[in-house]
Amino acid sequence: MGGEKTTSRFFTPGEEIISPVDDFDIPLLSGDDEGSRDSWDSLVDQRRRDAVFREVLQSYDQLRTRIGSLTDAKNKILSYTPGAWIENVGGMTLSDYDVPKTTSLLLIGPKGSGKSSLVNRISKVFENDKFASERAQVTYNSSVGDGTYFLQEYTIPRGSNSFSLYDTRSLSDDASDNINMIKLWIMEGVRHGELVIRRSDSSSLRNRMRCKAHKIGCEPSVIRKVNFVIFVVDGLAVLKSMEGDSDVEKQYNQIVATTFNCPYLSFRDDKPVVVVTHGDLLSLTDRARIRTYLGELLGIPPAKQIFDIPESSDPENELIIVDMLRYCLEHADRNLSCKSCARNKV
Repeated sequence: MGGEKTTSRFFTPGEEIISPVDDFDIPLLSGDDEGSRDSWDSLVDQRRRDAVFREVLQSYDQLRTRIGSLTDAKNKILSYTPGAWIENVGGMTLSDYDVPKTTSLLLIGPKGSGKSSLVNRISKVFENDKFASERAQVTYNSSVGDGTYFLQEYTIPRGSNSFSLYDTRSLSDDASDNINMIKLWIMEGVRHGELVIRRSDSSSLRNRMRCKAHKIGCEPSVIRKVNFVIFVVDGLAVLKSMEGDSDVEKQYNQIVATTFNCPYLSFRDDKPVVVVTHGDLLSLTDRARIRTYLGELLGIPPAKQIFDIPESSDPENELIIVDMLRYCLEHADRNLSCKSCARNKV
């Protein structure tokens, strides 16, 4: 980035937000006027994008007005137990669901997206000891290896059984590798300490990692069912891919879109939440642009399902983290599977 702010194609901070098409009247179209129809569709699409961008930009201001509710919001998360937020609909009650002992949230994302750093930031929000060491190993040079090779479970807060985060191996450039990896986790569950090997891994890498797993030699841990997914992306990489012209530059967002739309990541109609990292290196306008773009690319509401979590520990950032966790836990409970006897009853 060279210290320069990327120019926004929407608006700049502080200016009055006016749609680029507000000065135009949308024309009435004749039935055969395809050119006018395309123009009309373009104007409508632009107005819709501008409205979404405004909503996202305003969400940052709304967040500041809610800082006073941070303590209550954190206590809400701390009091959570699996199944506590189930909605009793369709004649079903809590006893009709397969409620896990621990709700498991799976973190996935491309290399260098900041999954392990996100685990540490989330953990710090609920730590009494602010000087406690970071729990997840962070890779500071994503060009060296893939970072996390073994699935790692982190209970939140530390020592609790209410819910846990699973840090995973980074996504591959090979779409089939990603689909197979995700299918395995969703269909068969996740296990702390399990080695993640992909089809495309070289034989030398496989041998090296298996040797490392053998040295660790820990007892098999509990297999947990994945209850919801957090999809983590690097805001800088998304912006670069948005503005890139070559296929290589566009590849990052293509991998994100292809993997995000993998059917195994959806729980009924609920798609994963998206967390955008490294926003502290971008202007507020670009952060809003990224969320707006991802919302359209992935088909989810950017102001409600895409969370901008930069590298900071201020109250605003803590509130965003708490909001994100509440969204995940509510949707995890909402999508719990029914017991077989309950299905028969229905």
